Parts: sequence; C-alpha cells; structure tokens
Amino acid sequence: MSSFNSWRSGTALLIALSLTAGAAAPLVIQAPVQAQTNFFDVQSSYWAAPFIQELARREIISGFPDGSFRPDDPVTRAQFAAMVRQAFDQAQVRNPVNFVDVPSNYWAYTAIQEAYSIGFLTGYPGNVFNPNQNIPRAQVLVSLANGLGYSASGVGSTLQIYSDSSSIPDYAQTSIAAATQEQIVVNYPNTQVLNPNRPATRAEVAAFIYQALVSSGEAVAVSSPYIVGQTPVVQPAVRIPSGTVIPVGYSDADKIYVAPEEPDPVPVTLLVDRDIISADGTVLIPANSQVVGEVRVTGNGAQFYANQLVLTNGSRLAIDATSQVVTRTEEIRRGASVREVITGAALGAGAAAAVAGVTGDRAIATEEVLGGVGAGALLNFFLGRDRVTLISIDPNTDLDLTLNSPLALQ
Repeated sequence: MSSFNSWRSGTALLIALSLTAGAAAPLVIQAPVQAQTNFFDVQSSYWAAPFIQELARREIISGFPDGSFRPDDPVTRAQFAAMVRQAFDQAQVRNPVNFVDVPSNYWAYTAIQEAYSIGFLTGYPGNVFNPNQNIPRAQVLVSLANGLGYSASGVGSTLQIYSDSSSIPDYAQTSIAAATQEQIVVNYPNTQVLNPNRPATRAEVAAFIYQALVSSGEAVAVSSPYIVGQTPVVQPAVRIPSGTVIPVGYSDADKIYVAPEEPDPVPVTLLVDRDIISADGTVLIPANSQVVGEVRVTGNGAQFYANQLVLTNGSRLAIDATSQVVTRTEEIRRGASVREVITGAALGAGAAAAVAGVTGDRAIATEEVLGGVGAGALLNFFLGRDRVTLISIDPNTDLDLTLNSPLALQ
C-alpha cells in the first residue's frame, strides 16, 4: 500500500480527516515517530474502537490536536477522498478530470484527482464534485466496492438482510450487495439497519475502510458483532462477584421524594457513573450503562432494587443488586411553595399526592411523576393534613449498588 511505503520512508505527511476549528482545510502534520492510537473520546468499549485504533496505528487516519477523534462527526466527500488516497494503492483505471468546483489550489485537489482516477469516486452531472458535501453511507460503500472491483451475485436476496433495503438507491444496490458479501458493511447498533442515505460518521468510515483492507488481505480481521455477515467470536463469560459496588447516578433530578404510603414501587433508571474494570484493565461495565429498577419503601426508609442492566452496546442482562436503605426525611408543611418543593426533584405517586394534599395545589397530582398512576387516587388520603413526612433520596450519592449475586457477562 502507498501509505505503508511512505510510512517506512519517514517523510510522508499524515492527513487528518477532520477540519480544525474555523479552518477551511484539514489538519496536516508531520508524521510522528509513533502514531497516536488512543483518543479520549474513543474508549476501549466504544463499538468502533478496534477499527479506529488500527487505522490510526497504520497512519491512515488521525485525530485532532486536543487528543480527540470526534467519531460522530460527518465526513465530507473531500475528506473521504483524502482517506482513500492514504489507504489504497490501486492502479489508475481512467484519466483524472478537472471538476468545476475543485480548483487546483483546493486542499484536497490531488486526493480527489487520484480517488477519481483509481475508480473510487465519481462526480455529479455538470462535472461537479461537491467536495464539501457530507458523504452518505451508501456512497462510501459504493466507492469501496467499485474501487476494489467487487462483484455480487444474488443481489436481491443479499439485500433482504436489511430491514430498510427499500431505501437503498437503485444505483447503489449491486455495489452494496457486493460490499455486504465481502463483509465490509458495519452497522451499529443494529446489523439489520443500513441507513444508506444518512451521512457517514468518522467512526463508520473508519470501520468500512478497515473491513475493506481486511477483504483485500491487507489487515487482520477483528471480531465485532456489528460486521454484517461475520460470525462473532464467543468469549468466555466473565463473572463479577457478589459484593461488588457499582457507582450510579441519576441525570433527571437532584432529589427523589417517596412517601411511606407509596401505593407501588417507584420505577427509576439510573446510569453507571464510571467504567467497571477488571484487574487486567478490561472494561466490564461501561460508564453510562443503564440500571433499570425501582425504589421500594421498606421499614422506615426506601431502597433501590435493580433488575436489569442495559450495556452501552444495547445488551441486556438480569442483575440482582440493591442500594443502602435511605432513611433521610423531609417535612412538607401546609403553605409551602410547591415550586420550591418540586424544583429539581422527581416524585413517586404517593409523594406527589402528599405534596398536593398538604399544599392544596391539586395540579401536582395530575403532573407526570415517577410511576404516577396512583397520585390522583391518593390525594384524598392527604387532604386536610398540616404536614407530611417524605423520604428524601439523593440519587447521586445514596443509590450506589451492591451486587447480591454474581453478575455473568459474556
């Protein structure tokens, strides 16, 4: 590959795909002795991490000076041409052309010329290239399939794997079928959803190009559940032992009120605060995984019971974990300002009815609360009281979970 030859010479420039803030051209820097492969916004648990890291190691892509990769940013046609130029060393199949909207002093002029001449990219009617247009996923796959000379058989049956196959443009169907058969299509989070007309992100383009290198024998395959057609490697289950503490938080409110008279458990979904990591540094539970459960009134307090863990890749696992029993209380008196009581707070149905009954502001009983179906029915129970006592939970400090039984992760 041309990128490997320039890599060995030590004189090549590394072209980053993304634009620097306020600039009209991509970042161009002298190739470092050792390429940056880790980016602060691409954690090891990120779905495209292996693709991004491998291309970065090969100096085909780069990040930004602040150490970020910005995986969700879109890629323009010019940026994609620059990436193709770095990744593939193909023979010229046609003479380059001068596009009317790509002047010779344009930063990607040479890359666009080469990407066209080796068969990866074409223009639009009127000899237009649209270099600043965000490139759709379908165009990326068509480009790679055409540039690498893929062919397809059984186009219709191949495309049936995609639930949105009807949205694949006519011009792209054969090429996308070929790309699918070559296993260069990577769909996150659902392999059956292609999203052909959505602009491709930097992460997605990295995944497509890496898989194209695998197909060409230029790279070693990585295991990913998002590669269409690849049988995932089954990893042995990892067990997180009982007694492990999982720190959690709650982004929707600073406080949760529940009443001792709650008619039902209060449904709450928490977020894992930080990565849960094994002794060898493997991320077992990524930060921002969801913990689905409920707050139950028990004895003289309230306690969170977890029943499902939803990992950031969409996997769902049963979990048996509980928080400490929270016994902190607050007293709400007649005449209190409802606005002051509920600002920044989430309420169980019973707590909402209690606040409405004591303050006389019945509107709160009809507002959306956590599991709010019982608020209206409880209102009469609290009407006429001078005060009520509610259990006050700080979800960002009180609800850290302790596993009651081992958690098996595949």
